[in-house]
Amino acid sequence: MAKSETNAAKKDMSATYKRIISALVMLPVVIGTLWVGYPYVDILALIVGVLLSFEWANMVTSRKPLVYFGAYVFALSIALFVFETKAIVLSVIFTMLFVFLKSRKEKENFLLTLGVPYISIGVGSLAWMYHDIFAYAPYNFYMTLWFLLMVWAMDVGAYIVGTNVKGPKLAPSISPNKTWSGLIGGIVLAGLISYAFFYVLSSFKLIGIDSYTQTFFIFLGSFVAAISQIGDLIESAIKRHFSLKDSSQLIPGHGGIFDRIDGLIFAAPFVYFLFAYALWNF
Repeated sequence: MAKSETNAAKKDMSATYKRIISALVMLPVVIGTLWVGYPYVDILALIVGVLLSFEWANMVTSRKPLVYFGAYVFALSIALFVFETKAIVLSVIFTMLFVFLKSRKEKENFLLTLGVPYISIGVGSLAWMYHDIFAYAPYNFYMTLWFLLMVWAMDVGAYIVGTNVKGPKLAPSISPNKTWSGLIGGIVLAGLISYAFFYVLSSFKLIGIDSYTQTFFIFLGSFVAAISQIGDLIESAIKRHFSLKDSSQLIPGHGGIFDRIDGLIFAAPFVYFLFAYALWNF
């Protein structure tokens, strides 16, 4: 093996170890916070949202990143801590208008403005899902954990299947490593994990669920996985636009916050609005 290949292999192994260690630290924190509940869920969402705001404000080229960072955090804070739909909608609209006017001479006017709803509604939907849709403990824990598992299943399934099966590229101009086989693998794994998740909860009588509902959640889990992959591709397109490999280096081996939760914050609004305004009306 050539020296360059040996160094590359060592570098990949080092990155893998960092990813594993980071995951082992982050997963218990996230799951433990969901279990403990308020106010720690909201504090964690705020921390993640602030870090994401910092990344977006610095990732998108501008002359006044601190101004846009402040705008993102303002809209995020309203979304997380003001429990009034009209107030949240108005804050997002007016903050978008502020950023749009403030950045009208910036080259990346659109992306700077997009950061407002992307962050506030994306992160906010995770909190709204936990507090409003699945409002009663321990269902809020189980159902939010289910949502996270669907997104994680997409990542794991896509990586395992895509790496081994390979085949046609999903979006070569945006993300050269993603394949159609990986997409299918992630969707299938999400469906399987959704089935297993509710089967275990039902078997231990932690929740009551009939076969029809369980089947529904298998398909919904696959849908969530597919939507999260779109979020991943959008993030990849933004990073490619700026010739970036990672959104930041905040998480060892993983890149930035945006790199880790791109699928989550894109899929969360779909799930929230599905339950809030569609399913509950049947």
